[in-house]
Amino acid sequence: MDWTDQAITLGARAHGENSAIVTLLTKTHGRHLGLVRGARSKSRAPSLQPGSLVEAKWRARLNEHLGTYTIEAKKIHVHTVLNEPLELAALSSICALAETVLPEREAHSALYEGLLVFLDSLDDREVWPMVLVKWEVGLLKELGYGLEIESCAVSGETEGLTHVSPKSGRAVTAAEAAPYAGKLLPLPGFLTDDRRATPTLADVVDGLALTGHFIERRLLRPHERQMPDARERLIARLNRFAARGGSLDTD
Repeated sequence: MDWTDQAITLGARAHGENSAIVTLLTKTHGRHLGLVRGARSKSRAPSLQPGSLVEAKWRARLNEHLGTYTIEAKKIHVHTVLNEPLELAALSSICALAETVLPEREAHSALYEGLLVFLDSLDDREVWPMVLVKWEVGLLKELGYGLEIESCAVSGETEGLTHVSPKSGRAVTAAEAAPYAGKLLPLPGFLTDDRRATPTLADVVDGLALTGHFIERRLLRPHERQMPDARERLIARLNRFAARGGSLDTD
């Protein structure tokens, strides 16, 4: 059996002396693993970096086998962010999260396309943080745990939404949230109003706290998994910036 597909490299781990088991997010075959021989060679190693856009050919005798990959690099995104610690942390985070939570061999074309948008936005710090948060919101939705942030769970209002219940994932307005604000999760405006100006660092931190809460609660804990270290490092970096009054254009 064999197929060829467009894909994004999520991660690779060494296997034997000169091979690697590579995880790709493919356009039509979902998160899919395969063996790459000669993975340490100068010609193949770059395509195995997280975030690399590749064309992959998978081949196996039976569909249930691990199979082998032949991979051709199309664009190596990590090269463009090596000197940008925040972008590099974000790239590592989104790839690690996809590798951790997406079911194997289950197509999620919307998440694939969203990840492409994120990768293409990495050169614009006014854009990629918002795309990252929205991708995580989409991740929850794609896997059946979407947040209900279009209207207030109590009043039905569609404007002035400011918080989300940590239990139900439903939004409420400022007026309804007031008595319980300390127990609710902030809902950044850019998730409910596309006309809003570029989000602040605080908005992005709030957005990732919101998605992170539900990713842990609904996608990780039921399977006894933990949040990827790469995402924790991104959150720590953003929190350090926020604590000293930094902004998204400060590194």
